[in-house]
Amino acid sequence: MAAVTMRLPVPRKPAVVNAPRGPEKHLVAPGDTITTDTGYMRGHGTYVEDDKLIASVAGVVERVNKLICVRALNTRYNGEVGDVVVGRITEVQQKRWKVETYSRLDSVLLLSSINLPGGELRRRSIEDELAMRDCLQEGDLISAEVQSVFTDGALSLHTRSLKYGKLSQGVLIQVSPSLVKRQKTHFHDLPCGASVILGNNGYIWIYPTSEQRDEETGGFITNLEPVSMSDREVISRVRNCIVALVTHKLMLFDTSILYCYEASLPHQVQKLVVVTLFCAVGGNGKASSVAEVRW
Repeated sequence: MAAVTMRLPVPRKPAVVNAPRGPEKHLVAPGDTITTDTGYMRGHGTYVEDDKLIASVAGVVERVNKLICVRALNTRYNGEVGDVVVGRITEVQQKRWKVETYSRLDSVLLLSSINLPGGELRRRSIEDELAMRDCLQEGDLISAEVQSVFTDGALSLHTRSLKYGKLSQGVLIQVSPSLVKRQKTHFHDLPCGASVILGNNGYIWIYPTSEQRDEETGGFITNLEPVSMSDREVISRVRNCIVALVTHKLMLFDTSILYCYEASLPHQVQKLVVVTLFCAVGGNGKASSVAEVRW
């Protein structure tokens, strides 16, 4: 007769939360224990107490070798080299522009980091410095790329590629930078007839897709041609779809925006405007996103 081993039920011990090793996201709140292993190093958003690594902010745990940090879900933009940003010129200084990019400090765009009108390749002269406001002035919106990060956290931008430069007509939306998914390209031409620039800093620019791109202008010529009503309706629908995704805390990338746009086609634009205004304001009276229209 075979022996049977039986084990009485006992209360289970809570499992210790270790650092994530797989692709799954590990969300923590302030005060949550990330790991009890003393072999890890403390990064941003964490602190050590009683040999435990504890989160100090609410966000996603990120692990690089033995370094653990917590990326906050609601914070200012922390730039990295290679990021695509959308910003606004706030000040014209000597051989540089100050750009507001929703970071802790204003970003810097040097005169030597832009394409001259016409795409000329030469050294900048005193005449170029005197004509800086002819290229960019206070209040202009630009798209740029992060070239480097200074020791104090300020960003140095450049617009040497012809896909960057001054933005003319379109709609600007401000969302949380944590909702913008990092991709290889942040310039997307949607099949609906609108194009979007998903800035890593949370600024999203929606504009009509142009059939001809002026590569000889250097990115500083403003297009003031009238925008048709059909293009305006498409841009408004895309803008409302982005606001709806932001309201439900969904990641923003070209596929999610396109799926939301296709799901909104059975509804009229007038109805979407009413629904979007209600979603944007919310029940607590606080706006979840900020939009600006420039026609």
